[in-house]
Amino acid sequence: MAKRILVVEDNDLNRKLFCDVLRSQGYAVEPVADGREALERARQFVPGLIIMDIQLPNISGLELIEAAKADAVLRHIPVLAVTAYAGKGDEERIRDAGAEGYLAKPVSIGPFMAAVRALIEAVR
Repeated sequence: MAKRILVVEDNDLNRKLFCDVLRSQGYAVEPVADGREALERARQFVPGLIIMDIQLPNISGLELIEAAKADAVLRHIPVLAVTAYAGKGDEERIRDAGAEGYLAKPVSIGPFMAAVRALIEAVR
């Protein structure tokens, strides 16, 4: 069975790129454009990894990570934060919120897939 990944990204081009790359590598992918839907979709889809943009409209990716880590059903799912929000101290704040991985945009495909594989394999 294909490993499942939830992609939470409000930018249409980034979301499509991430999903296309992941599907080409054999992953089952569920795209989410609106962060307000992310946790409910995660409960329904039961992913092995959540890829989370930090700068989302309406709700912060940091808030979503914290909420997922406080949820008994979702807390075990690793989170890879992929964000342009890459100032001094931001990676530490994102990891403190509960993200197991962090990549700054723009993202190259090689490091992106290496981070995905490391996190999704660590769960098994």
